[in-house]
Amino acid sequence: MDPNNLPDISIFRNATPVQIRFNDVDVLGHVNNTVYFSFYDTGKAYYFEAVQGKKVEWKHVDTVIANVNCAYLAPIFFGEEIEVLTTCLSVHDKSFKLLQAIRERNTGQIKSICETVMVSFDPATGHSHSLPEEWLTKLNEFEGRNLKSEK
Repeated sequence: MDPNNLPDISIFRNATPVQIRFNDVDVLGHVNNTVYFSFYDTGKAYYFEAVQGKKVEWKHVDTVIANVNCAYLAPIFFGEEIEVLTTCLSVHDKSFKLLQAIRERNTGQIKSICETVMVSFDPATGHSHSLPEEWLTKLNEFEGRNLKSEK
């Protein structure tokens, strides 16, 4: 993830508006850096619902975060209209990589970018396993390309 090489906005297949709460703001007057991860998680949740075409059953865990990298590019201030953009970059045997960006909706300014590796996981065994074919099919259909062949 290179903050000097921002992604083309057209690659994002999902946008989730996020409301900034008063308690998200720190003493410096901007959104605290830890809150960004909450925004990204909200974006992931709505992305997964869009991909699967249904409400996600949160009691059934089938993917977990294995790695997350976030770059802070510009502060977010209370009152700004922000949204989380999400797309899937690639799929591997047991995992897939998401790219997300937080942007100000009125100006289009990218405030942050984030890459997350999600791993297919079985909570009963505590181990990862191959990504179910249904996930691969739905991700490919939603993104409109074959993600397994992309690096």
